[in-house]
Amino acid sequence: MPFAYQLPSDVSPATVANTSSLLRIIALALISGAAIASRLFAVINFESIIHEFDPWFNYRATKVIAEKGFYEFWNWFDPTAWYPLGRVVGGTIYPGLMATSGVIYSLLHAINLPVDIRNICVLLAPGFSALTAWSTYMFTKELKDESAGLLAAVFIGIVPGYISRSVAGSYDNEAIAIFLLMFTFFCWIKALKIGSAFYGSLAALFYFYMVAAWGGYAFITNMIPLHAFALILMGRFSSRLYVAYSSWYAIGTLSSMQVPFVGFQPVRTSEHMAALGVFGLLQIIAFAELVRTHVSSKQFQSLLYASVVGMGITGALAIIGLTYKGWIAPWTGRFYSLWDTGYAKKYIPIIASVSEHQPTAWPSFFMDLQLLIFLFPAGVIMCFRQLRDEHVFVIIYAVVASYFAGVMVRLMLTLTPVVCVTAAVAFSSLLDTYIDPAEPDVLEDDSNTGQDAPTSGTSTAVSTSSPAPSLKKAKKAAAAAPPAGPLDGLVSTVTAAVSSSKKAGKPRGVFGLDTRIAVLINALGMLFFFVMHCTYVTSTAYSSPSVVLASTNPDGSQHIIDDFREAYYWLRQNTPETAVVMSWWDYGYQIAGMADRPTLVDNNTWNNTHIATVGKAMSSSEEVAYPILRKHDVDYVLIIFGGLLGYSGDDINKFLWMVRIAQGVWPDEIQEPNYFTPKGEYRVDEAASSTMKNSLMYKMSYYRFAELFGGNQAVDRVRGQQMPKVGPTLDYLDEAFTSENWIVRIYQVKKDDPLGRDLKTANAFAQGKKRKRSKPQVRRKAVS
Repeated sequence: MPFAYQLPSDVSPATVANTSSLLRIIALALISGAAIASRLFAVINFESIIHEFDPWFNYRATKVIAEKGFYEFWNWFDPTAWYPLGRVVGGTIYPGLMATSGVIYSLLHAINLPVDIRNICVLLAPGFSALTAWSTYMFTKELKDESAGLLAAVFIGIVPGYISRSVAGSYDNEAIAIFLLMFTFFCWIKALKIGSAFYGSLAALFYFYMVAAWGGYAFITNMIPLHAFALILMGRFSSRLYVAYSSWYAIGTLSSMQVPFVGFQPVRTSEHMAALGVFGLLQIIAFAELVRTHVSSKQFQSLLYASVVGMGITGALAIIGLTYKGWIAPWTGRFYSLWDTGYAKKYIPIIASVSEHQPTAWPSFFMDLQLLIFLFPAGVIMCFRQLRDEHVFVIIYAVVASYFAGVMVRLMLTLTPVVCVTAAVAFSSLLDTYIDPAEPDVLEDDSNTGQDAPTSGTSTAVSTSSPAPSLKKAKKAAAAAPPAGPLDGLVSTVTAAVSSSKKAGKPRGVFGLDTRIAVLINALGMLFFFVMHCTYVTSTAYSSPSVVLASTNPDGSQHIIDDFREAYYWLRQNTPETAVVMSWWDYGYQIAGMADRPTLVDNNTWNNTHIATVGKAMSSSEEVAYPILRKHDVDYVLIIFGGLLGYSGDDINKFLWMVRIAQGVWPDEIQEPNYFTPKGEYRVDEAASSTMKNSLMYKMSYYRFAELFGGNQAVDRVRGQQMPKVGPTLDYLDEAFTSENWIVRIYQVKKDDPLGRDLKTANAFAQGKKRKRSKPQVRRKAVS
């Protein structure tokens, strides 16, 4: 066999194996370092700080574990949340993230390393990204080989689709969830391949960890049963499948029920019924197989199959009946919103108002995956070439995750791992083909065609032996053999189409060294641009904490906008500890975490009526909103306004969601069309509707805004509209604080008038007296 280049021949196989193992360990160590380092831009550019909104609650809960212990955390009742209702924290959260940080904190202090709990929370996600790279390597190695595993580890380590949820400071449940997702899938594939109850139990253990850490555990809960069901339909039932699934489901379900927030959901909600149904189906099939091996009577086997089908139908009807009776909870609204993207906007606006729950735009796929989005389909198609059980799993995973990632932006996170795996399979196959020094044999044609043998310029050689007889025999054998399952014919057709050239017996390969060098240089260039893209997107788009904004000065230097922490610090220093702050629910966790003040609503969003009450107060006039504020003991109202600086994430842009949520509870009092102009436009200038101008949100946002322009035309830089020169006035609230760039504005709710007058009348009276006293009539003496 000719070679394009020579390999050393005096090296023993043991030396090659040992060197390869050492290089793989070094490569994994470097990949882990790159994964961690690429997530530290936020700390380098800003500081060690908790990002976003939800992480601030997670940080508060973790501090309780670190300072008071896990028992106090488990029984923690927070009276400052959802005032005046409060919140039982221990029974309403997934505690896995906080418990992980608490264990790390205790271990470090046990060896006399006094690391602050905040730094542990900030750096937890980068640390777990290294573990995610390792688990992805292990998963891909089971799928193909070590080289594909290393490429998958590199991809998952730096791809923006995963970094967006795991940068330093992003202390959210997804920080550890993706590692648990991939390692659970690895254990499942390993258990399925060797029929190991040990790996099945290990998968159950990490599944329990996943349940305790993230609500997205339902993805695993349905992916593994779907894979097992597909294997049954393909006629691939085996003792390996039975042992792997039974050990995973039995141990995993019992373990997951120990999480208080989950409880009996695995046996009483529709989202978990697929796993239960497949478990029961496997028991029926295993029983049928056992009886079939001991009974030879054809009539008895027919009776057995009829009884098996009857048991299956009876079980399905039982689940349907229990659901109808209410013992099994029906599908939730969040589930329906995955199948109907307009469902949440119509019926559950609180879900639709979250930006992460919007459908994914096409550019997001290219921004978060770049090169991998083109390799992804190639890797999925290559899984059909061998189509082992693990390849079936990846194909199902790819299809399901692709759909859900298109429905919801947040679910791009679940698509990213399988994209990295399949892209690594495709790219490593390309590299394997062009790095392999062996060239194909050139076979001469001795038949009567008289054609010359292919020259070295062709990429493949054509064999002279005709494969027609063997192919005919194979087709006849395939036609004679009955299909093993309902999907066997479809799968066989696809597999034959993918690997038809391989069955033809033609030698394949690459001639010459120049072709190899050209393709490899091109491939390395693609990898280089992929790394550059990932670094740029990570450093610019995904490494900015929402509580600290940054802009660029004319000289190119960075300008820090710290209005959020400025306002929260003012609240902490200038208000009583019992002062109740009302804001939209987005900022509840931040106010509790940084200002340490009671809030009416926060990001937990468990009580839609309470949130609708805040929305009604914001969208109503002062006269209507004031009794609501007083009824809920509100002392301060906090809003976000970006009209001066051009900050588009302000409350005016979110205002319509407040209206929609309030309209869902009070449709007679709050109606969305009233906040639009007669032409159907959403405006804040002179053309704005009277309902819009009289709303509390509008008045608080634009109060004294025109004064900043010194008599010139005031302009809202977010909406791009010219504002009236005479702005709104407030009678029931007083301006207490406005941040440097006017992003955060805080108003104090006035107390009732001591004389029992209406505050609007009392305010007008006070202003009238002030004008008479401050501007007395000037009388001039006559000039003699």
